[in-house]
Amino acid sequence: MITKFAIRSLEEDDISDVTLWARREGFAPGIGDVGIYRNTDRQGLWIGTLGETKVGCIVGVKYNKSYGFLGLFIVDKQYRGQGYGLNLWKHVIDKLRDLECVGLEAAPDRISDYSSWGFNPSSKTTRWKFISEEQEQIKDLQIAESIDGLMLLQDSEITQAVIQDYDANKEPTPRPHFLSDWLFHNSGNVIALINEHGSCVGFGRIRRCLLKNGKGWRIGPLIADTPKLASVLLRSLLIRHSGVILIDTPGLNPNAEKLMNKIGFKAASHTIRMYKGNQPSISMNEVYGLACLELG
Repeated sequence: MITKFAIRSLEEDDISDVTLWARREGFAPGIGDVGIYRNTDRQGLWIGTLGETKVGCIVGVKYNKSYGFLGLFIVDKQYRGQGYGLNLWKHVIDKLRDLECVGLEAAPDRISDYSSWGFNPSSKTTRWKFISEEQEQIKDLQIAESIDGLMLLQDSEITQAVIQDYDANKEPTPRPHFLSDWLFHNSGNVIALINEHGSCVGFGRIRRCLLKNGKGWRIGPLIADTPKLASVLLRSLLIRHSGVILIDTPGLNPNAEKLMNKIGFKAASHTIRMYKGNQPSISMNEVYGLACLELG
């Protein structure tokens, strides 16, 4: 009897398998990331199965009626080349067909594949690596706990409302539910710069991630009004954590690469942001680190 391929919604007991696949692919998933993805859109995470055997996954999240994002597209190595990935892809493309715009991050060797489905390249996304124990300049990362009248707050000192108001002006679509889960999940730490009026002028999050071998840290999001403020936040996070630290910067922010080079990050890899439909028109000039590549 031939076992039929099927696609179903991701369930809680699938999270460990998907996290393992992502780790093996070198995605460096953050601890707790997949659970947050599931909370963001429970109708947007899918598992491909052969009977009881899980063979692949894909994310197709709808942020609102006009914008969605594709990611975490993985078929377990032993099941590749048999059409299961194409079935997962078609399933999610169909689920997102009514949206004005769908985004994704493409590995360089997959650009032509996605182009054939109507996706167009937009910009380069670079993954940067900093290894604090091996960087002599870590001693030069000293920063003041306040700068130009700003307060540097951490974790419970920060209110969700002040971050959400700030983030809503920087992203294509408001994401209060995702942001609440993402920033205040117990697997990470958040810092924010607050001015004398109580308004946020920049924030960043760092969380533990799973490297192919061992553990590290991933920073994201990192958003700030100016390069100087982004530098304060980034240096503050580096001082507080040691080991391998990764951050993904959008190519549409011309100052992000300069900042990474100045501090001592090294480019490790890159993907290409692609869109099908009308690309969001919002500026990325204040986004120095993406929350995650899987959800855009």
